[in-house]
Amino acid sequence: MSFGGAVGAMITSLKNNKRERPSAFKNLKNCNGTHRKLEFDKKASKQQLQQIKEKLQKENKKIAFRNGILFSLFIILLIYFVGFYKF
Repeated sequence: MSFGGAVGAMITSLKNNKRERPSAFKNLKNCNGTHRKLEFDKKASKQQLQQIKEKLQKENKKIAFRNGILFSLFIILLIYFVGFYKF
């Protein structure tokens, strides 16, 4: 009695997840000071940072509004088609 490919894929996935994974923290500890502090040549003023923050907030509001409209339309269409579906 075979279960098809789904059970085989599940077993393979479980075997692959069981393997030993390298730790990112161990890699950082093994650097022994070879990494330098992150430095930037360009500096932004507080006013520029505030402008960037406001711009990003406006963009995020537009995206959230658009996604809300699309989601609402999807729900309305779903209710409409489910409501008029003849069994």
